[in-house]
Amino acid sequence: MLPGLEAAELPADAVEVGRIADAWGIKGWFRVLPYSATPEALFSSKRWFIQSPTTAGPMAGKVFRLAIVQSKDHSDSIVATAQDVPDRNAAEALKGAKVFVARSSFPSTAEDEYYWVDLIGLAVVNREGEAMGVVRELMSTGPQTVLVLDFEADGKPQERMIPFVSAYVDKVDLPGRVITVDWQADY
Repeated sequence: MLPGLEAAELPADAVEVGRIADAWGIKGWFRVLPYSATPEALFSSKRWFIQSPTTAGPMAGKVFRLAIVQSKDHSDSIVATAQDVPDRNAAEALKGAKVFVARSSFPSTAEDEYYWVDLIGLAVVNREGEAMGVVRELMSTGPQTVLVLDFEADGKPQERMIPFVSAYVDKVDLPGRVITVDWQADY
């Protein structure tokens, strides 16, 4: 990593939102591959935390704070520049770093909008109160998002997928950590 970067600790509410792919241009810009198709968290935060990709040596797992000067969409990625990244060589040194943003700096969501990170780990039950599983991840299939659930049947781990659309999702209770769906176990 760069000598001018400020060492930091990840905030307690840090969420990994992308990875630095490589340098972009000659003036210290770098390209970020976001983990979300709508990476508003990267645009709304002017303070990113990056974690060194190295697994050995003195930089292994070190976290640094980046003061973002500007970030913008570019094709299927984001390009950004930071205060302590003055040129292409400095930007190349960031390659492979994981990018984190404090959850508290995410933009507010509208009613019935949720960040995927908030849904992971929620229990899913149907209208009859039958447990359907726990959200392991969400998957974008293009026209819709799908909840991928883990559950057990006959003592064996199983996977269930439920479209995350209003036709099947009745209620998302974030404080109660449960999603109620119109779905049956044999679907």
